[in-house]
Amino acid sequence: MKKSYLTVVARILVKEEHREFVKAELLSLLDVTRAEEGNISYDLQQDNENPNFFLFFEKWVNRELWQKHMANEHLAHYLKVTDGMVDEFILNEMTETVN
Repeated sequence: MKKSYLTVVARILVKEEHREFVKAELLSLLDVTRAEEGNISYDLQQDNENPNFFLFFEKWVNRELWQKHMANEHLAHYLKVTDGMVDEFILNEMTETVN
């Protein structure tokens, strides 16, 4: 039986004047998050046509370990230093469909 993991898609639209700062902060989350317990993958994408649009595609062993990530200090730091620099943040928790 195939194990179903939690997939998280985070869509982030940043204000143009803050794009490079927010991008640097997003990039700083990669290595520390990838090392967290329960993380399977944590990938950041930037849209080719709208460079203000970023997408995180994450896969976690389960929701509990993802919630632990959401409470981590490095994520709290990101939210604090980028406050007011993001126009839109949409988060979707998803489960892979299996046959």
